[in-house]
Amino acid sequence: MVLEYLWEWSMFALRWLHIVAAIAWIGSSFYFIALDLGLKKAKSAPAGVLGEEWQVHGGGFYHIQKYGVAPEHMPDDLVWFKWEAYTTWLSGFALLCLMYYAGAHLYLIDPTVMPLSTGGAIVISLIVLAAGWIVYDQLCKRLMEAGDTTVFIILFLFMVVVGFLLTHVYSGRGAFIHVGAMTATIMAANVAMVIIPNQRVVVADLIAGRRPDPKYGKIAKQRSLHNNYLTLPVIFFFLANHYPLATSTRFSWVIIAIVLVMGAVIRHYFNTKHATGRHLVWTWVVTVMLFLAMVALSTYPLVRSMPQEEAAGIPFDPMDAGMTALVASDAFPEAQNVILARCSMCHSRQPLWEGMVHPPLGVVLETDYDIAREASRIARQAVLSHAMPPGNVTGMTADERDAIGRWLRDG
Repeated sequence: MVLEYLWEWSMFALRWLHIVAAIAWIGSSFYFIALDLGLKKAKSAPAGVLGEEWQVHGGGFYHIQKYGVAPEHMPDDLVWFKWEAYTTWLSGFALLCLMYYAGAHLYLIDPTVMPLSTGGAIVISLIVLAAGWIVYDQLCKRLMEAGDTTVFIILFLFMVVVGFLLTHVYSGRGAFIHVGAMTATIMAANVAMVIIPNQRVVVADLIAGRRPDPKYGKIAKQRSLHNNYLTLPVIFFFLANHYPLATSTRFSWVIIAIVLVMGAVIRHYFNTKHATGRHLVWTWVVTVMLFLAMVALSTYPLVRSMPQEEAAGIPFDPMDAGMTALVASDAFPEAQNVILARCSMCHSRQPLWEGMVHPPLGVVLETDYDIAREASRIARQAVLSHAMPPGNVTGMTADERDAIGRWLRDG
């Protein structure tokens, strides 16, 4: 039980760090794109200044100027924006390791989709993250002159294909989190591998007294704009893991495609507004229509729905001694009866609770395999805390929680 406490608090701390860092990164990214698009040319601006903008915030006025390439001399104080991105990715990858790698049998692997080993699932994950960046980076380099629209169309098709394939490899949650993680890796690598190195080249030229090549700034700006358009979809992919209607339905890969378009359309509205002041009403009409289409698609039955008899036939992994011990425990029958009586009306393949279409978070508690597979989560939600059942709507008693606790300790 002590390990469960430590695992849960580690997850909480990492998630907190991840969210705070992401807020800082997304906030600065959105701010600088809006600033860049809203710059105005000033007649009295110094040589080399591309545009400027006056802003008011916090009771004071700010006068901001942007140089087309670089100033004549290296400033004494130069603020870099990089650790927001680095911290977001590092904390996110740590969460991926702690939750989806260490808990692969809970969150990543679904044997009804593909019977993967933990090691195999992790290897596929790492390949997806690396391949996503490599494909995207090559697209940008080879299609630099073709324009951002061409790059985005090809990247969109690539990400949809990856999403489709992942829904046939991982659990619904695992597929969505990996599309999000691949996108986030692309964004963080843009900062670490392109934007910051290009800025360092410009700084080195200034220090050496050379005139910086404007191509470095052009490339960095392109990657920054790409990050701007990818931000909203990546947030959706991470939030979706709390909503099985998005992740675990027949057309979840189509939902991935829709979200990519929705995010781009919404950002196009704001970017156009910042650049020209125009309000593109049609973007919100398209967004609402796409959202309704996503809702309609999610009403189809779960891809992984199967009769309880078929699910009962799924064999335990012979290498997973823990699951075998849990089911073999003398305390298991009593705990199983409690779980079936207090939890399974919601956590079943076809929930009996009125108004519920899919089991919450995709957690199913019907067979021996189901219950043993979710033992860690049961411990956190019903023994270490009283989070489940929510509001104790099914009336789980203290003695029943103790029975589950005895089973977990014994197994």
